Amino acid sequence: MNRCSIKFIYGNEYLLEKVKPLWEALNRYNLGLSANFKQHYKDMTFEKRKADLLKKAAAGKMRVDLAVDQETKQAVGYCVSSLNQEKIGEVESIFIDAGYRGLGIGDLLMQKALFWMDREGVNAKILEVAAGNEEAFGFYARYGFLPRKKLLKQDNDLHGTYFSKDRL
Repeated sequence: MNRCSIKFIYGNEYLLEKVKPLWEALNRYNLGLSANFKQHYKDMTFEKRKADLLKKAAAGKMRVDLAVDQETKQAVGYCVSSLNQEKIGEVESIFIDAGYRGLGIGDLLMQKALFWMDREGVNAKILEVAAGNEEAFGFYARYGFLPRKKLLKQDNDLHGTYFSKDRL
């Protein structure tokens, strides 16, 4: 496969359904990497993620970029990005099918998303990386995304309560 047979298309939230198989592959990938929140990935469905993205789109703007193999007509990569009312641009999700990695598709998808954000006049750009996927930091660093802080989360379903209500 070469990059010449890949066609890039873009649109808004109406293209979200086209990313479903790739998003599901990303979710399985993150499930495999997760040390502490496997249940989150098991419980997360595309429909839940899509609903979250549609709320963001309704409150701001959304861009969906797709990389489509012209021979198979299948989406082989995507990037979903958003812009909120505070002019914060976010790379919501990006994924390239394993068979198409190393062709520069991810780079082109990132460039398209970041150019869109710049054209929209963003004040800042952010993205989240799932714990366990720190190897992706190198890719994002090429675009100036560097770790600023780490979010720690308590999962009450797994750990319960750590204090006695009687002491409150």
